Amino acid sequence: MKFINYIEKVSGIDIYGLTSLGIFMTIFLVVLIGVWKADKNKIKQISEIPLN
Repeated sequence: MKFINYIEKVSGIDIYGLTSLGIFMTIFLVVLIGVWKADKNKIKQISEIPLN
């Protein structure tokens, strides 16, 4: 029996997919906004640490 047959028998399984997508999108947007608003001079200083 294929795995999809087991998944189809579970009631309410769609909420897990929507929840995981929502969590992923929230974290992605928070990280994206954090990178966008980060201080550019601090990022340049941190990027040069391995070279010093």
